[in-house]
Amino acid sequence: MGKLFGTDGVRGVAGKDLTCELALQIGRGTAAVLTRLDGHRPKILIGKDTRVSGDMLESTLAAGLCSVGADVQLLGVIPTPGVAYLVRKYGADAGIMISASHNPMEFNGIKIFKGDGYKLPDEVENQIEEHVFNNCADIKLADGADIGRITMCRTGVADYVDFLQEHIDADLTGLKVLFDCANGASARVAQELFPRLGCECGFMGTQQDGVSVNDGCGSTHLEALEAAVKAGGYDCGIAFDGDADRCLACDEQGAEIDGDKIIALVGTDMRERGRLDGNTVVVTVMSNLGFMKYMQKMGVEIARTAVGDRYVLEEMRAKGYAIGGEQSGHVIFLHHSTTGDGELTAGKLLKVLARKKAESGAKMSDLNAVYTKFPQVLINLTANKEQKQAYKDDEYIAGFIESQQQNLMGMGRVLVRVSGTEPKIRVMVEGEDMDAITNSAERIAEMIKQRILK
Repeated sequence: MGKLFGTDGVRGVAGKDLTCELALQIGRGTAAVLTRLDGHRPKILIGKDTRVSGDMLESTLAAGLCSVGADVQLLGVIPTPGVAYLVRKYGADAGIMISASHNPMEFNGIKIFKGDGYKLPDEVENQIEEHVFNNCADIKLADGADIGRITMCRTGVADYVDFLQEHIDADLTGLKVLFDCANGASARVAQELFPRLGCECGFMGTQQDGVSVNDGCGSTHLEALEAAVKAGGYDCGIAFDGDADRCLACDEQGAEIDGDKIIALVGTDMRERGRLDGNTVVVTVMSNLGFMKYMQKMGVEIARTAVGDRYVLEEMRAKGYAIGGEQSGHVIFLHHSTTGDGELTAGKLLKVLARKKAESGAKMSDLNAVYTKFPQVLINLTANKEQKQAYKDDEYIAGFIESQQQNLMGMGRVLVRVSGTEPKIRVMVEGEDMDAITNSAERIAEMIKQRILK
């Protein structure tokens, strides 16, 4: 038996790995596990980003859900955090988002939220997998009037925009901001939301042609945004990914502002205003050493988790912390949302900028200069499932990596991990000496190539 769910749902190349047949079975398994099928007619929401395969997967997921008696409401194109919010607002039994987030358009994925708006825990995912691997043979199919119905929900985007406006609660008058919507799910929401908040807005990456999502744009490709911000005289730029659960930014000079920097800026602002619960921010082991030193200097505690926003969220919920996230731009505000929300994050960051600009005339570059990042070298190695497992089992490589860590003599760190969302093994080395960390990263990557990827 294989494994369907990674760290962020089911993901693969649409039509090849993530087929119509698999989507149908996931729909049936989800309805069976998450809903009560004893006379109660469950309601499931489905949202999607702009990928061309979204319509295909939406249709087959809906068919699977209806075949076991669930009613389906189609939200259309909407950000992932919009689904997480609306499943609670509309009292649905579950919500499903069809997206592969920041991945190229040929990929797609299925993320599932419970009725409380949180992603599924491992044990629930395992139950769905058991049904799927059994071809859902143990699930009773509906017939006659018990078959589920499919309807369109046309209020989702408007309700989600209202939610964001309320929870950002900011007057951004005086800011000029350029937004890159990654040709994805954020475009309509961003174009309605941010003008309401008072800022002068420019927008790019707003196509919805099915094939341009994340293609040279958005949070994984900041170059075009950075150049346009400088050329257009904007105060800053904001970039989302395909499903808008991530947000990165750049200052008026085009310099990147990553998730670590966003958490540092917003987190310390929350502390100053008495709103940082537990005086703690939650980040992953990928967060930069420069970030760690700055937060310690500011008197803010740091909790670190494994890579993946689900692990950040688990720590936040367990300890009641208010803000956490990843270097990649997933930022969670637990007082407001049950998942990472790119547009909420953008609003909170712009709110800090607007306040600082009004108080002292500060620019985004001033905020961006609060700490200097330690150099990082990241090498991504393409690896299939078997190669990923072989890496995990190779004790020789583990020992070699440990030796490279020791060679840095306390002046850096090594982190090698298997991606939960992409066919990659990621080698990251961080430290003060660029030559030393580059050499270490290249040696580790070459060792993995020789032993695993040959």
